[in-house]
Amino acid sequence: MSRSDAGPLSPDRPGEDRPFRVDAPFEPAGDQPEAIAELAEGYESGMRQQTLLGVTGSGKTNTVSWVIEELNTPTLVLAHNKTLAAQLYEEFKSLFPDNAVEYFVSYYDYYQPEAYIEQTDTYIDKDMSINEEIDKLRHSATRSLLTRDDVIVVASVSAIYGLGDPTNYVDMAMRLEVGQSIGRDELLAQLVDLNYERNDIDFQHGSFRVRGDTVEIFPMYGRYAVRVEFWGDEIDRLMKIDTLKGEVQSTEPAVLVHPAEHYSIPEEKLERAIGEIEELMEQRVNYFQRQGDLVAAQRIEERTTFDIEMLKETGYCSGIENYSVHMSDRESGEAPYTLLDYFPDDFLTVVDESHQTLPQIKGQFAGDKSRKDSLVENGFRLPTAYDNRPLTFEEFGEKTDRLLYVSATPADYEREHSEQIAEQIVRPTHLVDPKVEVAEATGQVDDLMDRIDAQIERGDRTLVTTLTKRMAEDLTEYLEEAGVDVAYMHDETDTLERHELIRDLRLGNIDVLVGINLLREGLDIPEVSLVAILDADQEGFLRSETTLVQTMGRAARNVDGTVVLYADKRTDSMEAAIGETQRRRRIQQEYNAEHGYEPMTIDKPVGETNLPGAKTDTSSISASDTPEDADEAARQVELLEDRMQEAANNLEFELAADIRDRIGELRRSFDLDKPDKGVAPERGAKF
Repeated sequence: MSRSDAGPLSPDRPGEDRPFRVDAPFEPAGDQPEAIAELAEGYESGMRQQTLLGVTGSGKTNTVSWVIEELNTPTLVLAHNKTLAAQLYEEFKSLFPDNAVEYFVSYYDYYQPEAYIEQTDTYIDKDMSINEEIDKLRHSATRSLLTRDDVIVVASVSAIYGLGDPTNYVDMAMRLEVGQSIGRDELLAQLVDLNYERNDIDFQHGSFRVRGDTVEIFPMYGRYAVRVEFWGDEIDRLMKIDTLKGEVQSTEPAVLVHPAEHYSIPEEKLERAIGEIEELMEQRVNYFQRQGDLVAAQRIEERTTFDIEMLKETGYCSGIENYSVHMSDRESGEAPYTLLDYFPDDFLTVVDESHQTLPQIKGQFAGDKSRKDSLVENGFRLPTAYDNRPLTFEEFGEKTDRLLYVSATPADYEREHSEQIAEQIVRPTHLVDPKVEVAEATGQVDDLMDRIDAQIERGDRTLVTTLTKRMAEDLTEYLEEAGVDVAYMHDETDTLERHELIRDLRLGNIDVLVGINLLREGLDIPEVSLVAILDADQEGFLRSETTLVQTMGRAARNVDGTVVLYADKRTDSMEAAIGETQRRRRIQQEYNAEHGYEPMTIDKPVGETNLPGAKTDTSSISASDTPEDADEAARQVELLEDRMQEAANNLEFELAADIRDRIGELRRSFDLDKPDKGVAPERGAKF
């Protein structure tokens, strides 16, 4: 169901919606104008699925933005992890300053799903820490989708997981107007029905407080609270207030307050849902008794009865999402309501890094069902828990209208299903793809050492990929003994240390970075002019055509970019990757020659992407630095706190969490009692 089926838009639309308008400091260049025109014309002619094949550094995000501007349609941008989603959110927000750009990812800092292991008779209860800031952003996204038409939502695959019925979310919204006849106590009762909690001391999102004839409501989705002043049983004045400063921001004629939970439902629907849950519980108790499994029968009765009592008392219970099918108008087995249902008809879905994101979407349903099987069969959950699930890949296709796959290396699915593939080979910077050399794998380390020495003399950096962790560690040790400033990035390198390593490489504190898979976000390093791929002839995931092309692209930010493939034979993947890279390089060189362009290495400030918002006086703090005494530790904690807050403000939540953990380690090691600046050291703290 799309938003248009859920009822009319909420009545507090903020004036006329603005058309999508890109505000960029430059005009489309290189292959961008042709790609924009091809994609826009394709959708306008009725095409449903298209692909933007854009090489590394070609400005794919900008191209997508101009396509959105041309189509003038609400857009969902899907990324395969939170870090990439946060980066895309910042980019789109700067490109569309006059439109609503929202962020929707999983709100868990930590999540251990409920599970039961039959072999060992082990039940694992759900354990989680909710990040309140992300929860607020999720509510902001759904509210924007229901109140305006100029919305771009950047999301992770969390977008395909179950969410409350948008019909309930719209129908339960409470409109307040100046002059409206409503008693204070009646307002308070309605707020409780919307799952707001009264808290006169700690006023935060999702709560309200009462001061005489004044009620203040802090919606889940807004920056400002709403102050409602009464004159008897009539609303005398409505204001938006800054809760931190206590200042009035504006006086409003009317406001709309949406529920504090996506799973909020009207009382009559709740009563019907409770009746269905009780009936199903009795059926399952009888089923287990007939099977002779009295333990499961008792278990499902006790657990479900407790949830029912909570629903009756508060309208909410832990794990309410497992009863979602009872609280909506859908039948068991039908696709769950998700973020996609909050969009209007004919919206655009952009699948970023589609070669990684689509396989993620495909794999979510099977993993969720496998875990639920054990819970349902052993009496921990009712069968309708199956309906609290992610979309299947087929359902995802049915709920999306127009799809744009974006990747430098589209997979077979994108190529087979796209009605048009727009290539963006020529970069606006006029840089060309790197030169590719193949060297013998025999003696590869000695050859690599000679190349690294030449790199160091020129002041350039090097990335090296190996096949195994052991090989990476041994190579790092060998280079260190040879006097090379080198570091190793592995799968256990946390976000904070990863940022520090990249920063050190860019600054020249290290000359070589070694790893198994160096394709993580944040590795666009202009100073790297050499990428060395060891054992390139060993077919597999790490040496597939896609991975090789992606890895080669790490040298495409430098005018002297070179890739060396160490191999004793040329595999099919190598031949395909080399052929594609050479094809792109030839197109780029011909374009530059025709237009008289001279490529130059990208000039990018070091602090711009690696430590967002970090102060210069914190640059000396490394994740691996060990202070000598408590005073030094206290100084590091203070600097790291500033960096943590800046990272959180820039939506780098994973980085902020890692910095927070580092602060906790320092406090424990040096017995520091000074509290954090606004962020508690335990997981689940609000950023």
